[in-house]
Amino acid sequence: MVREMSEEQLNMPRHVAIIMDGNGRWATRRGLPRTVGHRQGAKALKRTVRAAGELGVEYLTLFGFSSENWSRPEGEIKELMRLLRYYLRSETAELLNNNIRLRVVGDISAFDNDIIDLIRNAEQLSENNDGLFLSIALNYGGRNDILQAIQKLAGQDDLGTLDLPQIQDRFERHLLTAGMPDPDMLIRTSGEQRISNFLLWQCAYSEFLFTDTLWPDFDKSELEYAISVYNGRDRRFGGLKASKG
Repeated sequence: MVREMSEEQLNMPRHVAIIMDGNGRWATRRGLPRTVGHRQGAKALKRTVRAAGELGVEYLTLFGFSSENWSRPEGEIKELMRLLRYYLRSETAELLNNNIRLRVVGDISAFDNDIIDLIRNAEQLSENNDGLFLSIALNYGGRNDILQAIQKLAGQDDLGTLDLPQIQDRFERHLLTAGMPDPDMLIRTSGEQRISNFLLWQCAYSEFLFTDTLWPDFDKSELEYAISVYNGRDRRFGGLKASKG
């Protein structure tokens, strides 16, 4: 299958979200430790961020570590934390040089203090950048995101006086993705066909693409192919497509 498109053919989704899945299977198929797959996955992350910026995507959200991932073997968790530290230390300068703004969404209080400091530092240094908005979900769960937003709303005395659109607007201001548009497209690699508690509210009208490609093999051509599929979808947001003529 040809996966190349010219840039003038690309009708770019404003916000692309990706569930980066398949690192362990990539390694297992090669007789390698799962940790090697995670290292290759980190390289794919870097490639994809660069590709998204080159193609003109405005927002890119990557599911890096879910709130359920803590149940993985201790050695694998340690390797994931090592890679996270390495990425934050080595890539912050590149984010700045490429005018990329970083936001981490999720409950980062569960991480070691040095990781929290690295996250905050990268966010603060890049907060005035106006190129690609890179959001990485770490210790994130969609249900928890909704519940924490409800918790913040619960104490507001005037809530009963608002109509539903007003409540929705206020609710969305308390989501961890506040200020970002909802994803136009959600991609999941590795062939799995579920969203695994990722951006449950935000993906209500996203276009889904499930690809058999394992995350360490994901690259610019894969992203271009996903966008070409997106261009072929009829996005109606629950309504009917306007008739022509």
